[in-house]
Amino acid sequence: MSIRTRFILSVVFLLTSLVGMILLVIEKREVQTIFEEQKKKGVLIAENIIQENLEPFLFWDKEGVENNLNKRIDQKLIYVIFYDRDKEPFAANSDIKKYFSIFQKTNLRDDVKPGDFYFDRHDFQPKNDVEPFEILEIEVPIFVEGTTQKWGSVKIGLSLKEMQAEIRKTRLVLLLIGASGFLVGVVGATLLARRITQPIKKLVEATIRISQGDFSQKIHLDSHDEIGELAQSFNKMTAQLLEARKKMEIAQKKLIQAEKLASIGRMSASIAHEIRNPLTSVKLNIQKVGESPHLDEFEREHLALSEEGIRQIEKFIKELLNFARVTELNLEKFSLEQIFEESMKLLGNSVTKKKINLQKEISAELPPVKVDADKIRQVFLNILRNAIEAVEEGGEIKVVMTKDVSQKPPMIKVKITDNGCGIDEKYLETIFEPFFTTKPFGFGLGLANARKIIEQHGGIIKVHSKKGEGACFEILVPIGEEG
Repeated sequence: MSIRTRFILSVVFLLTSLVGMILLVIEKREVQTIFEEQKKKGVLIAENIIQENLEPFLFWDKEGVENNLNKRIDQKLIYVIFYDRDKEPFAANSDIKKYFSIFQKTNLRDDVKPGDFYFDRHDFQPKNDVEPFEILEIEVPIFVEGTTQKWGSVKIGLSLKEMQAEIRKTRLVLLLIGASGFLVGVVGATLLARRITQPIKKLVEATIRISQGDFSQKIHLDSHDEIGELAQSFNKMTAQLLEARKKMEIAQKKLIQAEKLASIGRMSASIAHEIRNPLTSVKLNIQKVGESPHLDEFEREHLALSEEGIRQIEKFIKELLNFARVTELNLEKFSLEQIFEESMKLLGNSVTKKKINLQKEISAELPPVKVDADKIRQVFLNILRNAIEAVEEGGEIKVVMTKDVSQKPPMIKVKITDNGCGIDEKYLETIFEPFFTTKPFGFGLGLANARKIIEQHGGIIKVHSKKGEGACFEILVPIGEEG
C-alpha cells in the first residue's frame, strides 16, 4: 500500500471520528439547550395560569377556575391541575380527571420556596386511538405576595412534539454539515497527499546522497507548508553535521594541544627541578658576597639586582611547579563568602592605595560548599589581583555571589566585574591557556592555574569582556550535598 493511499485512509478515519465526536457534542448541547428553553417556557405558562386564576383560587371558586382552564387546553397544553395546600386536587380541565394517577399525584416538597419548581418527562397515552407521545410535566408552587406560606400548586403537562420536531431538524442540519465537511476533507486529503508525496521523493533522493557522505547536499523546495519546513530542517541538519565535523576536528586539535601541554608540563617540572638546585647555590653565594664589608655602593646595587632576578626566577619556578603538579584536593565544607573575605584582606592595601570602590552583593544564607579552601583562595587572589591591576585609580570592582539552581547540580555563582581596560575579544579563547599573558610582566600561569583548580572542583570559569569596557569573570562552584 502506497504512502498516498495510507495517508488518505488515515485522514478518512480521522475525519470520520472527529466529525462524529463533534456532531455528538454539538447535538447533545443543542438538545439540552432546546429542552432548557422548553422548561423555561413551561414555567412561564404555569406562572401565567396562576396569575389568571389566583383570585378565584383564593376564594375557592372551583367552577370559575375550571372554566378558565378548559379554555386554555390545546394541542400543546395537555392538562392543568390546581392543588390546595393539603396537596389535594382542587380544580383541573375536564379531560385529565380521567387519568387518576396524574390527577391525584403532586410532586412538590413541603419546603419549597418561591421560584422552585418540579419537572419530569414521561409518555402520555390518550384514551382514543392516538399513539402515545412524550410530555413535559411542570409543577409550580402558589405563593401570595407578602406571605411565605405555600397556598397550593399548579401542575401542567406540555406536549413535546414541537420540541422533538425541532431536535430532528437540528440533527438533520448537523448531519448535512458533517457530511459536507467530510466530503470536503476527503477531497482535500487526496490533493494534500498528492502534494506531499512529490516533495518526499526529493527528500528520499537527498537522504541517499547524504548517507553517502555528501553533507553539502541541500533541498530546494518552494513549498511554505510543513514539507517546506521539513526541507529547511533537513538543510539545517546537514549544516549542523558540517559544523559538528568542524567542531570534532577542533576538539581533536585541542586534545593534541592538551597532550602537548601535558608533555610540556612534565618537561618543565623536570627542568625546574634541575634549575632550582644550582640557582639556590648562586643565590646563597650572592648573599654571602653581599655581606662583605669591602664592597662599595655600586657593587652592592648590582648584587641586589642579581638577587631580585633570582627571586623572580624562583617565583616562576614555583608557579610552574604548582601548575604542572597534579595535586589532590583537601575538601572540607567552607563558606565561599568567608574565603572571599580572607582573600580581600590580603589585597586590602592595594585596594586602599588605588582608592578602588569595592561593591559586594552576597545573597543571604548561602550554603557551605565542599572545597579546598586554599586552592579557591588562590583563584580569588589571581582574579582580584588582575582586576586591581586593570582598573584606574578610583575604579570600581563589583562582586556578586548568588545561588544558581538552574544548573545541574546547583551551584554558587561568583561574578567579579571591574570597569578597567578590559580584554581584547580575540584573546578571550586563549586567556586561560598556560604562558599566555597580555601584561608586560608575569608568567601567564595565574588564570591557567585558576581554571585548573575550578575544573578540579567540578566547576566552571569563564570570562566576558570587551576592550575598554572592563571584564567580568564568572565562577561556578558545585554546592554538592547541603545541610
